Amino acid sequence: MKLTGAQAFLKCLEEHGVDLIFGYPGGALIDVYDELMKNDNIHHVLTRHEQAAVHAADAYGRIKGSVGVALVTSGPGATNAVTGIASAYLDSIPLVVFTGQVPTKLIGNDAFQEVDIVGITRPITKHNYLVKDAEELIPIIREAFHLANTGRPGPVLVDLPKDVLATRITYPELKPISMRTYKPTYEPHPGQIEKACQAMLKAKKPVIYAGGGVILSDSNEELTELARKLNIPVTMTLMGLGGFPGTDPLSMGMLGMHGTYFANMAVANCDLLIAVGARFDDRVTGRVDAFAPHAQIIHIDIDPSSISKNVRVDIPIVADCKHALDAINAWFGRSKEFNVEECVEKNRPWHEQIREWKNKHPLGYIEETDIIKPQFVIQKLHELTGGDAIITTEVGQHQMWTAQFYHFNKPRQWATSGGLGVMGYGFPAAIGAQMAAPDKVVIDIAGDGSIQMNIQELATCRQEKLPVKVAILNNGYLGMVRQWQELFYNKQYSSTVMEVAPDFVKVAEAYGAVGLRALKPSDVEPVIKEALKTKNTVFMDFVIAREEGVYPMVPAGKATTEMLLV
Repeated sequence: MKLTGAQAFLKCLEEHGVDLIFGYPGGALIDVYDELMKNDNIHHVLTRHEQAAVHAADAYGRIKGSVGVALVTSGPGATNAVTGIASAYLDSIPLVVFTGQVPTKLIGNDAFQEVDIVGITRPITKHNYLVKDAEELIPIIREAFHLANTGRPGPVLVDLPKDVLATRITYPELKPISMRTYKPTYEPHPGQIEKACQAMLKAKKPVIYAGGGVILSDSNEELTELARKLNIPVTMTLMGLGGFPGTDPLSMGMLGMHGTYFANMAVANCDLLIAVGARFDDRVTGRVDAFAPHAQIIHIDIDPSSISKNVRVDIPIVADCKHALDAINAWFGRSKEFNVEECVEKNRPWHEQIREWKNKHPLGYIEETDIIKPQFVIQKLHELTGGDAIITTEVGQHQMWTAQFYHFNKPRQWATSGGLGVMGYGFPAAIGAQMAAPDKVVIDIAGDGSIQMNIQELATCRQEKLPVKVAILNNGYLGMVRQWQELFYNKQYSSTVMEVAPDFVKVAEAYGAVGLRALKPSDVEPVIKEALKTKNTVFMDFVIAREEGVYPMVPAGKATTEMLLV
């Protein structure tokens, strides 16, 4: 029996284990939505904006460890999804986005709600497809899922013309996927492993620099084993938080522009830098010529194009992080040259030096009795959730305070837009995270500016009955830009003052959610406790110190040792 393209499309999603998709309907996809009504195996989450659908699918994939799926219509539906796709691309998130398209005969005719979404998204997808022949629909979808979730993960877009979805086809049998030009390298070269291990044996001041690839490859246990075995301090990127326990004595927290003083000083003075699943982003390196200037650099990454792209490396290892770390741990397990006690003793002066840096400039803030400090809110959230919540954020000061003061001990507890820095990411991401982990506490930590970017998703939360909590750090400014204006533009707060703002408590209540407000430090704990016990979506409006800054801070163009401190 032949199936319509729409029927075959849903069957193929089920074949790939998809039981949840985020989307927004339209005329080009009406056949698919008609079939969804008859399908009991796939739940469709109706977001209130296509950008939100992609962010929710992105976070669902991050937390679940699978491929997120979004479904949007042609024209403006597709272009609204572009920001979400770009964010997933820069953060290497496995995602398949399906867009509706006008019938094949109308493509190129400037038809109603037609855009060349394949052309638009070519630079921000791992690959994309326009399905021109109904017989190619299922092979293309299978290939899209394969590409999204293998090698260096990323978003793949599939454009679905309306007539393709209406055409009847014979559902093809499942065959192994083989792509001649796409064969990621998973296993490390033994010679490079040998070189890396010998360098680790000799190093007296080593540092592990862990990025998002540790999370994506599920190699946190292997990384932790290596760090503890060799007594090596670990620093993480924004995307790598949770890849190594944040409360471990070896953890130095985040490095880079808003990293800890001791992490940046350690990287600047180390003799060996072991980069695992990181891409040497400019927010990490600062001035490149001053980044780890005395270090021999090992770089483990599955993407060969990332090796020596921004910073020259000495020992490249092109492989899956998990496989490479496995091989390194196995080498030390059988090596007669390696002795744990000798290694600890050899690194002792280095740890003493790091401890001295940490004591000199610990991560902290000036507490006040009558004004809520944002760092205090983050610390209370960590304390009252036992550090076990899933945290999403928007982008700005609140994102950096969260990275500094919420200590992630496990992977897949954290979803934020790292590379693109999307204001409006966190709230829809919290929806995706909550649906990926329904038994977990999920908190979006937001600013009063960024929460308004996708505040309409309150309706999605309520429709899906999700107990998402949103902690709004409300300072009446677009805080991060304001901080730069304060420091470098003589406090000329051009277009960063939020002169008109909504009453967030009333906004929450208008959607049938719960709104709470904290005006002084003594309000913070009761508000969080009330939110955590409430079985509903909750907005917590924390009115914080208006001109609090994020420190340390490395000014643009400076070395990471040239930090502005509290």
